[in-house]
Amino acid sequence: MPYIFNHLKSLNAPSFYQLYQPIQKAMIGMPPLEARGHRPLKMTFEDQLKALIFFHLEEHTSAQHLLQVLEEDAFARNIIAPEEGIKKSSFAEAINTRGLEQLTHIYQNLQTEAVSILPKEHDKLGDLIGIDGSLIDACLSMHWAGYRKGAKKAKVHLGFDLIRSIPRKIFLTDGKGAERPFVSMILSPGQTGVLDRGYQAHDLFDRWQEENKYFVCRIKASTKKTCIEDKEINPDSNIFYDAIVLLGTP
Repeated sequence: MPYIFNHLKSLNAPSFYQLYQPIQKAMIGMPPLEARGHRPLKMTFEDQLKALIFFHLEEHTSAQHLLQVLEEDAFARNIIAPEEGIKKSSFAEAINTRGLEQLTHIYQNLQTEAVSILPKEHDKLGDLIGIDGSLIDACLSMHWAGYRKGAKKAKVHLGFDLIRSIPRKIFLTDGKGAERPFVSMILSPGQTGVLDRGYQAHDLFDRWQEENKYFVCRIKASTKKTCIEDKEINPDSNIFYDAIVLLGTP
């Protein structure tokens, strides 16, 4: 079925240029993407990156859909696609096996620049980092290579800057990767992590405090709490209980 291009979508073209402009600066010093064998690359890293940005901007339903647009739409064919076009097999190989080192370089440069530019909307709250781990779909779908949602997942462990509303650190593991060990890797001394109940581990609570890393963590209702000291509460505040407690059993 031929792809029907909605010409009104051409209004989206400036948004692509706007997103891609800071990336060009972030590429400075980037290690080159080289072919692994004797065959020349069918897609440069820049081609890959443009295709991925375009894929998310246009919300294509699959890699097959993206490739069809790269072939049939004038803007995508002239600006996004490689000069000689790209076939399904070459595209899948490039996206799934290449460019990780280059993407890491760009992410680190963009993140560093963004931190220095974005305002701190709630500076009085300190350096708050939301931490969570989530299963993700790790590849684009293809009609001839379906992605099974119940198997072989990847997990992303994200440290999100709640003051500036941007990611700070990202780690990837297989779907069964444990989440708690990444708290120490994500937090820097002086920062405060905001965590859900899945991160409750009393031995790690002690370790994080020794590392000068703070946290706000929900705990299970069944957790045993031994009160050490009750704190005075302002009746006009939103705090209904404040105490120093010992969690679990000694």
